[in-house]
Amino acid sequence: MQLELRHLLAIRRIAEAGSLGMAARRLGVSQPALSAQLKRIERAFGGELFIRGPLGMEPTRLGHFVLTRARQVLSEMDSLGAEARGLATGGPLRMGCTLLVLIDDFLHRTDIMTASPELTVDIGFSVTMLIRALAAGQYDAVLYGEVNDHRVALPDNSEARTVVAREPFCVRLSAAHPLASRDVVSLADLAGEKWLAQAEDDDGGPEALAAACAQAGFSPRLRYRITDRKLSHELVAAGRAIALTQPTASAAPGTVLCPLARTPLTGRIRLAWNRSTVTSGQAELLHRAATLSYLALVDTNPFHRQWWDAHPALHTALD
Repeated sequence: MQLELRHLLAIRRIAEAGSLGMAARRLGVSQPALSAQLKRIERAFGGELFIRGPLGMEPTRLGHFVLTRARQVLSEMDSLGAEARGLATGGPLRMGCTLLVLIDDFLHRTDIMTASPELTVDIGFSVTMLIRALAAGQYDAVLYGEVNDHRVALPDNSEARTVVAREPFCVRLSAAHPLASRDVVSLADLAGEKWLAQAEDDDGGPEALAAACAQAGFSPRLRYRITDRKLSHELVAAGRAIALTQPTASAAPGTVLCPLARTPLTGRIRLAWNRSTVTSGQAELLHRAATLSYLALVDTNPFHRQWWDAHPALHTALD
């Protein structure tokens, strides 16, 4: 087998994730397919690259050597893409975003505020892949979320600003759910529920939910992983699942949003950009568009307006 860059990326993803399952999700392939690919890669290198240890998939001596060289090669390719993009002129400003609630309004505002150069926007479901695309020069800027204490590692050629420092996640329930009439819901009350997993599985969300539920005395049953908003809302409305959501989300037909007691899960929204391809003025416009889009949604739910007003230190700069 002739080795390709995608093989080196697969090796790095396995090392970063510590498991084939997580690495497969971040690469957008099935676990059996990644396992079979790893075996072919190992045959090409002449030995095992990983062994299963107490902390998951751990590199062997050969694996450490290959990983070091693979990271060097991938870093060089990232630099090549970014530097070539920096020399190009006249192209559109390219942006990647995760599926945040503010995206709809953000797209409208950027159409008005950043008319030159033209802005193109892709919606993705993996923060890791967005950041890698930023490092490789495929995107000039990315807008993404992080959960609780999770911090996304940014490439050296980038800069970042926080749009929203902290927001409390709430839970979406069927309007017919026994807890739907409550002003606030505790995680412990949701111990027997089936959950819709978040579309982004590498923003710290799954780990934060598992940790918060464990503290509440149970393990969440993750039944669905849906990236389509309409379908996820329909599943919740039918009483087949519940879901975490941003406090700025609208209550879709047949569903209600309830805040979680003691705010066990919070989100943060960040904007990162490539310093060599985005001017400080363009970065300021993108940040302002994202900020105004979020502020326009604060009053969507009264409970979030109350929380927002009670935490002025978190958003003084936004206002």
